Amino acid sequence: MAEPGFWDNSEAAQQLINETNAHKEKYQQFHQFADELEELEIMSEMQQEEYDAETQKELEERLLKLKEKLSIYELSLLLNEPYDKNNVIMELHPGAGGTESQDWGSMLLRMYTRWAESHGFQVETLDYQSGDEAGIKSVTLLIKGYNAYGYLKSEKGVHRLVRISPFDSAKRRHTSFCSVDIMPELDENVEIDINTDDLKVDTYRASGAGGQHINKTESAVRITHIPTGTVVASQAQRSQLKNREQAMGMLKAKLYQLEMDKKAQEAASLRGEQLEIGWGSQIRSYVFHPYSMVKDHRTNYETGNVQAVMDGELDGFIDAYLKQKLN
Repeated sequence: MAEPGFWDNSEAAQQLINETNAHKEKYQQFHQFADELEELEIMSEMQQEEYDAETQKELEERLLKLKEKLSIYELSLLLNEPYDKNNVIMELHPGAGGTESQDWGSMLLRMYTRWAESHGFQVETLDYQSGDEAGIKSVTLLIKGYNAYGYLKSEKGVHRLVRISPFDSAKRRHTSFCSVDIMPELDENVEIDINTDDLKVDTYRASGAGGQHINKTESAVRITHIPTGTVVASQAQRSQLKNREQAMGMLKAKLYQLEMDKKAQEAASLRGEQLEIGWGSQIRSYVFHPYSMVKDHRTNYETGNVQAVMDGELDGFIDAYLKQKLN
């Protein structure tokens, strides 16, 4: 930071400062945990010599809080892949099933928004297509925060809901699906070759959450990458130019993710493995009826507290996924 010209590229300088601060925080947290543990050990020894009910209660509460903080700290140490520290682009696409599936999409949108906010991340809606009667047809989010992609890459795949439908007058049980796509937001240093002749660009009026100029100007932009059939859209920004820039960034991230998925498939086939990636991969079931259970089919991690999960408590699933990848 003391080098001449450090601030010539303000974005690169800020990124380096953020990374440095993150490393400092990890270092400082480790020593804070060590100091707190030593203090609790002294309290425990004093309790053995002279028991006090109030002190014992405080000791147990502090031990529980320390355990929770250590679990989160351990989780952050597992995030060491190239783009783990980046912001994340998340897309939600309900499957066939009309209103039922579109409502499931809005429930997942709420779940991820609450998870992000509880971790101090910023959530920006880039594109929002509302459902015909309820819920969503599709949503694209930009979730900003250190390690956002590292945490949420565990959520890529198809999420399955089983419940008594509130939209069915006969109160029958329905199964709904929603695909979640996850991509890291890439910075300018990542080279992705995109031929402008391969792009089809459409503009339209923003309509829904995230569009500041709703139904006034054609500020929203949709870009189709013809060779791959990849489609991205942005309506969050005020100007068409800004939305185009945002959409191009999203397209770059999507094409990068497609290439990474292709390489993972090739590596798996060389090892003789059958690897499902992306849209066809059902990763988790959320069962509301006839019993309460959320189960991840990759790690077998499960919980009966469905409401807590829908309120954004996903760390157990994320933790299990990251630890499995280490093995």
